[in-house]
Amino acid sequence: MQISVTGHHVEVTDSLRVFVNEKFEKLKRHFDNVTDVHVILTVEKLAQKAEATVQVSGAKLFAEDTREDMYQAIDNMVDKLDRQIIKHKEKTGSHR
Repeated sequence: MQISVTGHHVEVTDSLRVFVNEKFEKLKRHFDNVTDVHVILTVEKLAQKAEATVQVSGAKLFAEDTREDMYQAIDNMVDKLDRQIIKHKEKTGSHR
């Protein structure tokens, strides 16, 4: 799984990069076929926005979240992606 983290109007520090990598390890537990992850962190006035596009076998999944704290936004975004990946896995795996 290759994770790329970019920032718009924000400097992506090492601590942010490590936090994102740790959170995306959670997704790897549920589904092994995650190939590529692109995370964009954006700051607009008081809104801290985190969005990610995840390439899995057979689909592209997207989630975003906006909070006042960047770490909360990343955490909620990963939770949304986790639910999407579990749903995708159930769709592809259970055909009788």
